[in-house]
Amino acid sequence: MTDSYQKPFIHACLCLMAFSTMIVACGRSAGNTSATTDESSSPDSAITVNVTYATGFSVRDSADVRLVETYTHQLEGDENTGSNGRFALVHNENTAVPEDYTKVVVPISRTICMTSLQLSNFTVLDAHDVVKGITGTKNLFNEDIRQRVDDGRILKIGMEGEFDSELVLAANPQVIFISPFKRGGYDAIKETGITLVPHLGYKELDPLGQAEWVKFIGMFIGKEREANEVFAGIEERYNSLKAKAAHLSEALPTVFSGEMHYGTWHAVGGSNYLAQIFRDAGARYVIDDKETAGENLEFEKMYALSANADYWRILNSFPGEFSYEALKASEPRNELFKAFREKKVIYCNMKQQPYYEISPVEPDVLLKDFVAIFHPKLVEPDYEPKYYRLLKADK
Repeated sequence: MTDSYQKPFIHACLCLMAFSTMIVACGRSAGNTSATTDESSSPDSAITVNVTYATGFSVRDSADVRLVETYTHQLEGDENTGSNGRFALVHNENTAVPEDYTKVVVPISRTICMTSLQLSNFTVLDAHDVVKGITGTKNLFNEDIRQRVDDGRILKIGMEGEFDSELVLAANPQVIFISPFKRGGYDAIKETGITLVPHLGYKELDPLGQAEWVKFIGMFIGKEREANEVFAGIEERYNSLKAKAAHLSEALPTVFSGEMHYGTWHAVGGSNYLAQIFRDAGARYVIDDKETAGENLEFEKMYALSANADYWRILNSFPGEFSYEALKASEPRNELFKAFREKKVIYCNMKQQPYYEISPVEPDVLLKDFVAIFHPKLVEPDYEPKYYRLLKADK
């Protein structure tokens, strides 16, 4: 379809959907997203949702309304700098809500996920039925989701910034969970009247804060109870192992992260959630700064920081079996690091493990993988790592 015909066609689709929405939900506030449901019919309507670690959303219950806000974060840390989304969750579309909140009738039954982190929340809540669209299937391991994509129950709508508007309309979502600080491309979707809900779990600096976003999704799909229970288990396992590592009397091992790509070393910042997992696992991360995302460094700078570090963490999508030989081939100077010479590279291959697909709701598993390497006596002798393990020495 050429551009000259595509734009009028998409515009017509958007108008048709908006008109259909008016007929089905005449009189609803902007953002209403579900059929009327009696308040008492929702089993989780009275379940309290407390937010302990996450800084990107808050919850307030008021009469028959649950008020949910999402927040942006400062680069320096995890302080809230202002709301970028206000939603009033109700079980009856006739319930009055504050004027500056978007009304959402819950539980919703149809949505689109824009990131694997969002999708992990639905997976752990056994709620794939609610997901009607995703951006793609690259590095997707979950067989249930792949089957739903294959048979058309879940549509691939394209990547952020390049959405297929026709497929978005075909998915017929009641709300779309978005990542507002990524590539965007939501302008055309906004014209449909579909409620866009920011999901900012990826900006959390605390591993448990990132996992706590499962409660956020639980509130929209009527699974508050399950979300609370899932998170309580994650929290208990994480904090229990963290406490054991914190009481070690031995010297802490040092660890660095990343590798060279196109002449630049890509490493996680000193305030990144992964750096926090290193510390919670009883290790010292070599970068100690306020950077919350990734850092691009010259090799010489990284070598100065990490030449004598005990461990080296690498996450990539190497085709086939990664090895020390492959690591040296990618950058000959890699053999200069102590961790390379002593064969203490900690490795995860995203082509072989569902890292981004499920690890956001398994910080306890990530922590245990690292503890098993840094302090093996703290885990059971037969522990089998899920994501990270020591890279085997070349034969």
